[in-house]
Amino acid sequence: MSRLFNRLKELRSEAGHTQAQLAEAVGVSRKTINTIENRVFIPSALLALKLAAELGVPVEDVFYLGDDE
Repeated sequence: MSRLFNRLKELRSEAGHTQAQLAEAVGVSRKTINTIENRVFIPSALLALKLAAELGVPVEDVFYLGDDE
């Protein structure tokens, strides 16, 4: 079964953002960023696009489908 994975933490760190800074930039809480990074929460398409835009990468670079580990 395919699941949604992400590279948000890696890309956020490379961009020099804290969770709080990225959250403020896209209009969500720091906890939301944390739960996305830990695959507890799957963001809406709108939030996924905002995150990718803020990080300056295509959304496919942040989120991708993969098989269960």
